[in-house]
Parts: sequence; C-alpha cells; structure tokens
Amino acid sequence: MNKVTVKEFKVVGISVRTTNKNGQSAKDIGALWNRFMAEGVLEKIPNRVDNTIYSIYTEYEGDYTKPYTTLLGCKVTSMETIPEGLVAKTFEGGSYIKFVAKGDLTKGAVYESWSKIWNTDLGRAYTADFEVYGEKAQNPADAEVDIYVGIKKT
Repeated sequence: MNKVTVKEFKVVGISVRTTNKNGQSAKDIGALWNRFMAEGVLEKIPNRVDNTIYSIYTEYEGDYTKPYTTLLGCKVTSMETIPEGLVAKTFEGGSYIKFVAKGDLTKGAVYESWSKIWNTDLGRAYTADFEVYGEKAQNPADAEVDIYVGIKKT
C-alpha cells in the first residue's frame, strides 16, 4: 500500500444503492456487473477516456457497515451527453492509499483485499473509494486490480 494523490475525475455508468450487511453488497454488486456486461454499458458511454472500468463506492451513510452507492462505469472527458438509464458523477480528488488485489477475480480476490482494508485503521474519509479494472484485469483468473481508499487529510 502506498499514499497517492488523485485528481478530480468524471465517471458515467450505472449504479446501485447497497450495504455490506448480511452479504447484500456481494449480491447487488454482482448483479450490477452482470447488467453492465449484458447491456453493453461500456459501449454506451460517450466521451470515455478509455475502456478501463471503475467500480466506485460513494455516498456513504457512515462507515463501511452503513449503506452506500456503487457506481460502475468509465472515466469521461465530458458529461454533456448522458444516455438514458446511465448516471454521471464528478469525484473530487484527494489523498488515497493504493492497494493492489492480485489473483482470481471469480474466487473473491478483490473481496479478500477489502476484508483486510476494513480491518485496518487507515483514517478513511468515506467520500469515495474505487477499484480500477484496467489491462491487468483482463484475465479474471490471474488479475491485478488497483484499489484506492480515500483517507482524511492529515
């Protein structure tokens, strides 16, 4: 893990409100990914920077045990045109700690990393946290996913 500064960015995609309580987020976020792939959401996003997919956790009602919104989408250069059924959001930059989840995505490699993060005292900001599914995540059986956790300014 290392501390990095993230600049403001804009994302267009689809979202769901969920909670980690009783494993609900695994069901909701899994369904969101299925919808993203089945509906070809990536191809519908105008002005996207590239094909990197961002899974963003935001609008927390408290800490990770409280409800939050997950947005699945791509960085964009403009939010002028938002197709029906998609959402757009601007994320402020800030201080983040970067983790890297490695392994089989179908066997919970990312979830395992989050389990460790939840049990680490990082001084989290609970504004926005996100995962980056870029080139190294193309092979789900042997993937690398960058996880950025927002931290309070010190």
